Amino acid sequence: MEKIASFCINHDYLMPGLYVSRQDGDVITYDLRMVKPNQGSYLEDDGLHSFEHLFATYMRNSKYRDAMLYVGPMGCRTGFYLLVRDSMSKAQVLELVQDACQYIAAFEGVLPGASTSAECGNYRCHDLDKAKAYALAYDEVLASWEESKMEYPLEVREYDEV
Repeated sequence: MEKIASFCINHDYLMPGLYVSRQDGDVITYDLRMVKPNQGSYLEDDGLHSFEHLFATYMRNSKYRDAMLYVGPMGCRTGFYLLVRDSMSKAQVLELVQDACQYIAAFEGVLPGASTSAECGNYRCHDLDKAKAYALAYDEVLASWEESKMEYPLEVREYDEV
């Protein structure tokens, strides 16, 4: 089988940031890389799960809701994928992700979609404090981010299998 695009980037050089992973027609996949891969520090399931609930809720209720296609965690627990229509500019995506991180970091109250087993398939696996910490850390990464950084660096894109 052909190797999928996300397995063709060199994770040894990939740093936390916000990258355009691919474009398929009018759908753009963003790589929201929150921690450096393969360094032993991963997003823990309960915090990642709470971050996902808040992040997805925020994104799908934003003024760009019609452009939102998918928000979800990476299986490797180093970040999230965000799929949007190309009607959103890179600058709009960056600003929205930053706004979402600030929303999560300041969130108080009942976690959306996590109150009962009817709402969530693993409703007991949540940690709001961890989600807030992840949001603060990622917001710090994005504070100096700009559109010019949204393309994978050359060493990440040029990957030859050993």
